[in-house]
Amino acid sequence: MAPGSEQAMDIGIWYPSEGAVPASPNTPFGQALAIGAEPAGSALPVVILSHGNGGWMGSHADTALALADAGYVAIGLTHSDDNSKNENVAPSVWMFSRPRELIASIDEVQQHWPDARHMSEDQIGVFGFSAGGYTALVAAGAVPDIDLAVQHCKVQPLEYLCVIGVVDELADNLQSGALTEFAGDSRIKAVSVAAPAFGFTFNAKSLQAVTVPVQIWSGALDERVPHDSNGGVISSALPGLNEVEIVAGAGHFSYLTPCDPAMQAANAGLWERICVDATGFDRLAFHDTFNARVVEFFDKAMVP
Repeated sequence: MAPGSEQAMDIGIWYPSEGAVPASPNTPFGQALAIGAEPAGSALPVVILSHGNGGWMGSHADTALALADAGYVAIGLTHSDDNSKNENVAPSVWMFSRPRELIASIDEVQQHWPDARHMSEDQIGVFGFSAGGYTALVAAGAVPDIDLAVQHCKVQPLEYLCVIGVVDELADNLQSGALTEFAGDSRIKAVSVAAPAFGFTFNAKSLQAVTVPVQIWSGALDERVPHDSNGGVISSALPGLNEVEIVAGAGHFSYLTPCDPAMQAANAGLWERICVDATGFDRLAFHDTFNARVVEFFDKAMVP
């Protein structure tokens, strides 16, 4: 169960191990893993992965595996109020529940995972994509300003989240002050965000509260979360060391794990929306670089 929720929340845990890996994939995300094997190492640093709107714990399975191969415990969440099987919950609900679940899940895994003794208690990083990027920033201390978002939409009405009415819904229902309870956990030592959504909802004072290193990835062709009003806003106000990478040819969904080719026949509409990149952009090759850079960032920011 998701802590503080009546709904179930799936959690996937990737970790380093010396266990034998099967010859064929044995997971829902097409990876062959030594499921149930003893983790290798102690005081292993941890990275929580928060997916985007309508995603699931496997949305960034290749990034999670890269982290595990590098010596991290990678914890992928399926947010209970916003996932691939439950996309009808209002943003004002999941913008609140997402950071609450992320913080509570740290406690849940530390207290109830049988192999938690292998984990570090306070060397924790967060990776977030899109709405997960928003989630990561709130967990690290930032609180959105809905009035600021409303003003932004008046000036920039073609911003994707303004066009589809998300900001109007937030203005009617979300009380930003309630998020302060879940904003900022001292165990979080670094944050990496890809295509972070709702960047324009954060003011400079709020972002000053994020004192840990932050890595920001934006796609040059991202029309849903354009850099100038999202990642760019965030990077310009952060007080600490941060890295910013604007990826040529990348769209919004280029940060998702490369799709299984079987999806094209099974769900052509979904394939077209999240699996097809701009001509000339090689997602597989990009993810080799992307995952290595994410690991390098957390190594630099978190590992003693």
